[in-house]
Amino acid sequence: MISIIQEEKTWKTTLKRFDSYDFYHTYDYHVISKKDDEKPILVLFENNGQVLAIPFLMRSIPGTEFFDLTSVYGYAGPVCDNIKNNHDFALAFNRFLKEKNIVSIFSRLHPFIKGQEDVLKGLGQTPTIGKVVNIDLTSDLAQQRTQYSKSTKNRTNKCRKLCTIRKAKTDEDIDTFIDIYYENMDRLSASKDYYFSRNYFFDFMKCDDFETEILMVFHNEDDVAIAASMFVKTNSYVQFHLSGSRTSYLHLAPANVFLDEMRVLATNDGYDYFNLGGGLGGREDSLFDFKSSFSNDYRDFKVWKYIVNNEVYNELSKNKIGVDNESFFPLYRK
Repeated sequence: MISIIQEEKTWKTTLKRFDSYDFYHTYDYHVISKKDDEKPILVLFENNGQVLAIPFLMRSIPGTEFFDLTSVYGYAGPVCDNIKNNHDFALAFNRFLKEKNIVSIFSRLHPFIKGQEDVLKGLGQTPTIGKVVNIDLTSDLAQQRTQYSKSTKNRTNKCRKLCTIRKAKTDEDIDTFIDIYYENMDRLSASKDYYFSRNYFFDFMKCDDFETEILMVFHNEDDVAIAASMFVKTNSYVQFHLSGSRTSYLHLAPANVFLDEMRVLATNDGYDYFNLGGGLGGREDSLFDFKSSFSNDYRDFKVWKYIVNNEVYNELSKNKIGVDNESFFPLYRK
């Protein structure tokens, strides 16, 4: 009832059996996201018309014969069809985990895919760690704008008068976007995990499992690209993925403009959800405050934590100490 898919064609064919998957579930995204010690796998459960698939990155635990499973950066978790209850899946899945010497699972879940918690019931915990902000693209454009805060509306209008927006089309455009993104990460003193290689961005644009657009904001007076953002479109979802603004132009609030523009484009193209994401690590910080100034449609952001083998987990974790032990998972990787 459980099979493991690693081959590209089979992964892509399997995923197309579901209506609700996002780019975070795709083969292409897993391949460009994986680190050297990680192996992308798609776990498929089938039984009497019930179908469920969960993507993971499988990692060996150094110095041991054991492994753990984690998710890609973003919102993944299971996609399913016709799962009446999770009893059969849970039995088969636990048997698979034991056979593969899996110690623990960590996965970020998808705020817009229904039923993920139900199919994971009894398999660890799915705590809410924060909220994400959605712009409801099924409402008309004027209604969407009523959700904007007064200051966001004003700053967006002012910046639009001073700037022009266009899509990145050339390698030079992509390089400019990367430069802006790196400058943004430098300003925020971001962790090294956010400094994706230049090849990552070019590989991302070549993926055919989903559609990626980069919107660039140019200052009319000096024709300089002052902000840019990568947006990813899959099925009914538009995801605000990676972005940046030049420090010397922050006073113009150019990020408002590329979000406002994508909102219009995505609505006209018939998408349903525009996920702006949340704050860093799910916190309601200044980043969350910025995003929530565009909409008050909030969705819970949950993660999945499952200790499969308690004995081994505790043994691996026994020497780990620190004030954030409760939140860090799996603890032995701290």
